[in-house]
Amino acid sequence: MTIWLVWDLVKRLGGNLYDQSLAAIAMLCSALIRLNILYQPNSVDILCWTLVFYTLIRFFQTKNSKWLYFLAASFALGVLNKYNILFLAMGVFPALLITPSRSIFQNKHLYLALLMAIILVAPNIYWQYENGFPVLTHMSLLSKYQLVNVSRIGFLTEQLLFFYPSLIIWTIGLGGIILAKRFQRFQFIFWTFLFTLAIFTYLQGKAYYAIGLYPVLLAFGAILLSDFLATGWKRNLRPIVLVLPPLLFLPAFPLIHPFFSPDRILEKPPAYGLLGLNRWEDGKEHPLPQDFADMLGWSELAHLVDSAYQMMSKEGRTLIICDNYGQAGAINFYSKTPGLQALTMNADYLYWFDLEEKVDNLILVWEKDEKITARELGFFEEYREIGKITHPLAREIRTTVHFLRGAKGDINPILREEITEEKKVWENGNF
Repeated sequence: MTIWLVWDLVKRLGGNLYDQSLAAIAMLCSALIRLNILYQPNSVDILCWTLVFYTLIRFFQTKNSKWLYFLAASFALGVLNKYNILFLAMGVFPALLITPSRSIFQNKHLYLALLMAIILVAPNIYWQYENGFPVLTHMSLLSKYQLVNVSRIGFLTEQLLFFYPSLIIWTIGLGGIILAKRFQRFQFIFWTFLFTLAIFTYLQGKAYYAIGLYPVLLAFGAILLSDFLATGWKRNLRPIVLVLPPLLFLPAFPLIHPFFSPDRILEKPPAYGLLGLNRWEDGKEHPLPQDFADMLGWSELAHLVDSAYQMMSKEGRTLIICDNYGQAGAINFYSKTPGLQALTMNADYLYWFDLEEKVDNLILVWEKDEKITARELGFFEEYREIGKITHPLAREIRTTVHFLRGAKGDINPILREEITEEKKVWENGNF
């Protein structure tokens, strides 16, 4: 959808099929293709950033106020997906103020559109208010444990890597918005780019937070580069310019995708360090990228839980409780046991527990540093350690599956009490 949006934007800006193709190829041969293999909100985030630029450009082209309402809807969708788009708003606002585009603030429909956006995100704002704005706690923890490891110089350096096969295209687009007479009415995009990057740099944001700034620059850059190659001997370079991004991208493809098998990585580690891909959120260097390490050990964990479940008595109910939602999701996806369901006292799983029926056995999936205590052992007739995640590249290596069979009494009230306490912690944003 983002590629289609850029494709259409090039057309609206006066570009032809070659220009559209150049912009689309530049989008494909970039970090976007890696980002879109991950089950995360970042893909939609970039789409919404691109929609914001698209709707603003269409408004200034047509002066049709309907585009302001589409702008509001784009921002609202972005906020409901990920709060990151608020930093784009912080960049767009001063950029509009210091350019001739400030005329937008004289349009009453802008304020009606803003009201519409507020209404669309109001349920989320209300939930934040009711629960003490846990997003602020989350940002505080993020800053304390992850962003503190982000280098400002590293942030800016990584901006050059995301679209390095088309670096010349987006830089031409950035400069052309200011220098090319035909695009000077869109100067606010140039200043939005600078202001937003400055905000992220100051706050030590993660480099990928700013990826949404680039698709619109590729649209402008493709048109301007195509114009430069339109006459004389330079026309002969047009096919080469189309092929160049894929050629430059191919060497990096095995590094930014889960291309090699884990065994191959162990035998002959790829040069992840060349692109800084093996630096995790803890600020340390690891054998492979964090996203790839997250993918390992899942089926192994599910197999261990299946083994434990098969050992349980068929009489009585067995509950599977994990440390985090990643473990629970992995078990529920990879398990071969029909009807098996893992839960966790984490995030929205807290609301999925059914404790109406008595729990007789527990399978606990705990991280490597957690130990079974004498208190927990005292509730059950039998305890065994079933096994651990052993894959050396797994992020959750040594996560352990514990077997607790035959509850000596009714443990449901204890579980309800723990769930209630966890709900309070989560809802108050104190996690």
